[in-house]
Amino acid sequence: MTFWKTKSLDEMTRKEWESLCDGCARCCLNKFEEPDTKKIHYSDVACRLLDLKSCQCSDYPNRKKKVPDCLKLTPAIMPEMNCLPPTCAYRLLDEGKDLPWWHPLVSGDPKTVHTAGISVRGRAVSETGMTDAQIEERIVRWPMTRKAKARTR
Repeated sequence: MTFWKTKSLDEMTRKEWESLCDGCARCCLNKFEEPDTKKIHYSDVACRLLDLKSCQCSDYPNRKKKVPDCLKLTPAIMPEMNCLPPTCAYRLLDEGKDLPWWHPLVSGDPKTVHTAGISVRGRAVSETGMTDAQIEERIVRWPMTRKAKARTR
């Protein structure tokens, strides 16, 4: 089913909306915004709730209670979401683009986001025990790229 090609973000059911998440966990990386330009800088330091192997939140239902600045994406806030990576399905669809080959809804396999090199697996560390200054020293560019490994057949 290709509901994402026929429905707007507003028209999707909760289940459809949740299935748009590809499991890359780039949105779980600590980010810094330049106050003047609003430019976003990603670090390679992930939220303490992120399981770095599975790239899944270890307490998704309670994440907002444990990490108050965790964002809950909704169609209503999409226009102001300048911090989503360019590979994010929510952002792509909001911009009128299609999902890439490695997205689990396209490939049928939740592992393709990892094999394509899109996820943070093997590239991120946990924020546990780090200061804001230490995190800010770990600014990286790769989360803002769209590059995936070549498609394998």
